Amino acid sequence: MTTTAPEGHLIPGIGVIETVESDNVLRWDGTNLYVEQDVFHNGQLVHRRYRKRVTKSVAQAIAAILAQH
Repeated sequence: MTTTAPEGHLIPGIGVIETVESDNVLRWDGTNLYVEQDVFHNGQLVHRRYRKRVTKSVAQAIAAILAQH
């Protein structure tokens, strides 16, 4: 399942509306925990499979949940 942020957000410095699509699957490359995203500016794909790293607090929360099981 792919999700899209339909409203996007304006990036004033370059005058585009940025939207993101993601399958929201956490991935681990041996070093980083990340989610892959497709990034669009004004509807045009500008980054395919961009790796957005998960924040430290989210990673710690996931580690705590996994430690319980």
